[in-house]
Amino acid sequence: MLEPKKKYGELAPSERILLGAGPSGVDPRVLRVMSTPLLGHLDPEFIEIMDDTGDLLRYVFQTENTMTLPMSGTGSAGMDTVLSNLLEPGDKAIVAFCGVFGERMIDIAQRTGAEVKVVSGDWGRIIEAEQIEAAFKEMPDAKLLAFVHAETSTGIMQPVDDIVRIAHEHGALVAMDCVTSLGGAPVWLDKWGIDAAYSGTQKCISCPPGLSPISMNARAQKALNSRKTAVPSWYLDLTMIERYWGKERFYHHTAPISMAYALREALRIIAEEGLEARWARHEKNAQAFTAGCKAMGLEPFAQEGYRLPSLITLKVPANVDDAAARKHLLQKFNIEISGGLGPVKGQIWRVGLMGSNSTSKNVFLALTALASALNAQGFKASASAALEAATAVYDA
Repeated sequence: MLEPKKKYGELAPSERILLGAGPSGVDPRVLRVMSTPLLGHLDPEFIEIMDDTGDLLRYVFQTENTMTLPMSGTGSAGMDTVLSNLLEPGDKAIVAFCGVFGERMIDIAQRTGAEVKVVSGDWGRIIEAEQIEAAFKEMPDAKLLAFVHAETSTGIMQPVDDIVRIAHEHGALVAMDCVTSLGGAPVWLDKWGIDAAYSGTQKCISCPPGLSPISMNARAQKALNSRKTAVPSWYLDLTMIERYWGKERFYHHTAPISMAYALREALRIIAEEGLEARWARHEKNAQAFTAGCKAMGLEPFAQEGYRLPSLITLKVPANVDDAAARKHLLQKFNIEISGGLGPVKGQIWRVGLMGSNSTSKNVFLALTALASALNAQGFKASASAALEAATAVYDA
């Protein structure tokens, strides 16, 4: 008989200050509800929790869409759900790409058998409306336009109005990735005319990773119900899952009960604070942190005027080792930040001030820790100048 390779001790993970690209820190209230007793996935009490969660998600998405629910899985499951449910072999799609997550959209869309036209932009810059217009001139019968509202790999927040207008003028559906913006920056599904969107629980919602909120309007549902072929993924098939989250309560798969508890509580916290107040908090803390970084000689990476308030990207200075600086932050301050991905690997840092982690306390702590990490490598960074600049933003 095989035996365990060693005697395994009790799990005791370190308490990190998660200021990276995700996951973010979780409110103690959310962790507390995860330890409460399990219910069955068809228990009347759990069904009430499902109803509460749907209502709260509609609030956070700012939508009245009936099909608004959390998919079992992380944000990538939401991406896969939206694209694989709306696209099928022979369809045409336009995907805007200026970072890792736009790249993933392309991959998934191609796997559905759709013909995909890529609109590419420089990393760290937005996709311009003129590029979308040009793409529709080349592919006027595109069924879907997909884009990333909050590009986690670059810190860019993509303007929405013009590209949605262009897509709808050509009769196309619009699918939006708001994984790093939902709950931390304005997201208005109905006002913007977004047909389908998805997010994740582990960013600005401040919930552990494990669920992916999605929402589809009537236009998207019509396209889903008009498919000529079955959705390729049984597990992510919304034609079945909507029957469980809808009035039928038809069993599809066992819901992750404790994660549903956690999401409901995290959304309840958002509702208590109020969306506009929450958005303003993220914006103010991002401004203060950015001002402090500039004061000690760091340069923002993302295009000015289009920077995410929840994820700030910074250029790694010349002669500073990216990995060594992040190791310093982890070992000396217990702080995690993220490095760059793809072509900007080793060239940028990604600092998340998301959800419950978006506080002035964390801004001051992160600035002090960054100054220490930079000085350790010979880059002269003044922590006092950084803190003074951040304070000036708060006092304004």
